[in-house]
Amino acid sequence: MAWACRGVCGCCGALRPRYKRLVDNIFPEDPEDGLVKANMEKLTFYALSAPEKLDRIGAYLSERLSRDVARHRYGYVCIAMEALDQLLMACHCQSINLFVESFLKMVRKLLESDKPSLQILGTNSFVKFANIEEDTPSYHRSYDFFVSRFSEMCHSSFEDPDIRTKIRMAGIKGLQGVVRKTVNDELQANIWDPQHMDKIVPSLLFNLQSGERTESRSPSPLQASEKEKESPVELTERCFRELLGRAAYGNIKNAVTPVLMHLDNHSLWEGKTFAVRCFKIIMYSIQSQHSHLVIQQLLGHLDANSKNSATVRAGIVEVLLEAAAIAASGSVGPTVLEVFNTLLRQLRLSADYELTGSCEGSTNIGTKIIKAHEERQLQEAVIRTIGSFANTLPTYQRSEVMLFIMGKIPVPGMHPALVSSGSGSEGTRMIQVMLLKSLVQVTAGFQTTNMLTALPTSFLEPLLSFFLTEDPEIRLLVLQILLSLIDRHDNTAKFRNVSIISDISVLKLKVDKCSRQDNLFMKKHGQQLYRHIYLGCKEQSSGKQHYESLFALLGILSVELANEEVVVDLIRLALALQDLALSTDEVLPVFNRCAVHALAAAYLNLICQLTTVPAFCQHIQEVIEVRQKNSPHLLPEDVFIDDPKLLSSLEKVGGDVLFLQSKITEVLGGSGYNTDRLATPYVPQYTDEDRLSKRKSIGETISLQVEMESRNSPEKEERTPAEEITFETLKNAIVDSVGMEEQERERRRQVVEKFQKAPFEEIAAHCGARATLLQSKLNQIFDITIRPPPSPSGTISSGYGQSQSRSIPIYEMKFPDLCVY
Repeated sequence: MAWACRGVCGCCGALRPRYKRLVDNIFPEDPEDGLVKANMEKLTFYALSAPEKLDRIGAYLSERLSRDVARHRYGYVCIAMEALDQLLMACHCQSINLFVESFLKMVRKLLESDKPSLQILGTNSFVKFANIEEDTPSYHRSYDFFVSRFSEMCHSSFEDPDIRTKIRMAGIKGLQGVVRKTVNDELQANIWDPQHMDKIVPSLLFNLQSGERTESRSPSPLQASEKEKESPVELTERCFRELLGRAAYGNIKNAVTPVLMHLDNHSLWEGKTFAVRCFKIIMYSIQSQHSHLVIQQLLGHLDANSKNSATVRAGIVEVLLEAAAIAASGSVGPTVLEVFNTLLRQLRLSADYELTGSCEGSTNIGTKIIKAHEERQLQEAVIRTIGSFANTLPTYQRSEVMLFIMGKIPVPGMHPALVSSGSGSEGTRMIQVMLLKSLVQVTAGFQTTNMLTALPTSFLEPLLSFFLTEDPEIRLLVLQILLSLIDRHDNTAKFRNVSIISDISVLKLKVDKCSRQDNLFMKKHGQQLYRHIYLGCKEQSSGKQHYESLFALLGILSVELANEEVVVDLIRLALALQDLALSTDEVLPVFNRCAVHALAAAYLNLICQLTTVPAFCQHIQEVIEVRQKNSPHLLPEDVFIDDPKLLSSLEKVGGDVLFLQSKITEVLGGSGYNTDRLATPYVPQYTDEDRLSKRKSIGETISLQVEMESRNSPEKEERTPAEEITFETLKNAIVDSVGMEEQERERRRQVVEKFQKAPFEEIAAHCGARATLLQSKLNQIFDITIRPPPSPSGTISSGYGQSQSRSIPIYEMKFPDLCVY
């Protein structure tokens, strides 16, 4: 009976399909013995010989694996997965799609298990599969489960830290496999869709951040060497870089948006370090031509967080700064001015927040001091970022940015809308200072060959107008901007210290011949520059830094833009500064008088060596030597120090300690310089600009203009005697001038207000009436001027029986056909 049963079982076994027998034979009796390699080779040969059986082989292996997982026979599970991997690597026939479905079903089964070892086993098999390039496309395969499961593994919170690390690394590898398998296959689900990116990117960032915390614990060298083999941080970063490197133009936004959201949700902007690291990885990984897309997203995110805390905004700006430096010329993209407009808008908002102590609608006044400190840090970061972006631009675009920023600087009485109504004059000053600091950053390292394009009138005039303000910080910023733009050979640093140098060759100045464009620039703007240098020395609030910058500006003008005429004017200016320090009409402190004397001495010592006229140099050296013996307080070495020891009052300065204009004119005249111009003392010509600054007296302006007219007029003797100027005349002139200015300002205000608030119909009717009036005037002029000779046909009879001649305009006359060509 037993024999009969055995015979029946043997018969049934022989009736089983061959592929099942081959699959069963690869499993040993003891799972610890591992896969039976000889039988595995037979199974592989059979699968290659009969590829139509491959799907059945996969289905049967899947069935056995599911049964072994349910019975916790994990040894046989590992053998089944090993067999699947080998079959997958060996077979690339058209039937592989059906086999892959069975394979992915088994991998899914392992990943759903609670056992970490099975999860890791399934992940490793999936990674091997992801590296296989399939010959045939698949239209129905889905990887949604794998994206979700691998992302979940990346956030594993298993108790054992070693196992937790292994699970997380397996999740990272699995995500990397999904990306490799789907990113270049148009038939697969789009891995760049937000539903997938919102899972993949935060999972990678979570491990990147966790790795930073682990590394901050400073492990021992032995532990570090062991972990170097498999570092989760390195693996995460490599996977993140690979993902970004495969991103096309249209996918950049979907890849970067989850990064911004992750940094927001976990408050990672405030620390700056991690956010900067993330975007460094992004900027170095994406294609360079896509850099501006990341910058635009960051700028948009900055606008979206404009009401957030200053530390958050500062973190975003810091990231922008680093990203712009990496992206270089590709960071700004096509919308150059929009980038700077966004940053300037953040500056204005920050100034408002600092002054009011809160954002819109907020009444949190108790933290005003902390907020003010944070807002100042933000402002400095924004200014640095503006400079970083500007450094990536070519010269012509940087000039446009300079003009754009200059147009944003509020001028009192002209641009009151640029600051909030509650900030007042303090807000205006803050914005002026911040935007001028931004200009300092933009102009740093600016190189141009044509000064007329680098400093156009539309930029130079408003810039110099700020030089007439009482604020010493604003005047110093204007000087820094001028030095950056005029200095084209990096000579500014060599003039930073005001001193008497016996031989200027030690400075190693770089001097080029003055070009035609430079000569045109000085002819057009030279007098403006001289006048503002003179007025800058005249300021009572000017300190050591101001005089050092003024000396540097004089030196830069001498080596960059000086022809013979400019040299003469600069010498006249230096002598006028000496007269300014001697003048009793000016209420200047002792320090300022000594500083102006020292500045004039240092500059004349410089210019005499640049002109290389021995007699000129000799006179300057003689005066300097006398000062060194008798009046050291008139030399820069005793004035421009931290604690200058000056006299209580400066009186009776004269004699040999002064530079003589007559002597200088004589010695330079022998070398071919214009003696007439040298002999004429320099007097600055005041303009309306000074009166608008509310700093200069109108009476002084009128007297100077009258003096200049009488001095410079060639027809002085032939003119009739000028009207006598009395006190009443000056008084009336002041009253009339001020009244006219007020009336003109009021008229302009009314016109602007009318065009801003009046309805369109009223404005159109007003303009139409003016146009009609103009046309009627033109018609009257044409009737008077266009009077050709009377034509024969132009005789008519009046109502009284008398003939009257009528003049017909040319455009109404009728000519015979033979006369018309």
